[in-house]
Amino acid sequence: LLSAIPYIGSTVMEWLWGGFSVDNATLTRFFTLHFLFPFTIAALTAIHLMFLHETGSNNPLGLNSDGEKMSFHSYYSFKDLVGFVILIMCLFMLTLFQPQLL
Repeated sequence: LLSAIPYIGSTVMEWLWGGFSVDNATLTRFFTLHFLFPFTIAALTAIHLMFLHETGSNNPLGLNSDGEKMSFHSYYSFKDLVGFVILIMCLFMLTLFQPQLL
């Protein structure tokens, strides 16, 4: 697919493969890519949420809406923690009492 890019396609594909054919370098590069990609996505999501929390999600005019804001840490962190605990408890109950369903 990368070789279809005009002028630079074969160079990009050779760099990605680590040579002229699929080899050990190719596997190392793809393993590294697949290992680091979730962390990159998580970091970008955290940055996005930070900026979204600072400016507000529905504020096209840039008006001050501090009175309408809710504290993120105390409310949503607790809400997410309770949901996570309930989910883990349900998974444990399913694993311990109905393992044949898994």
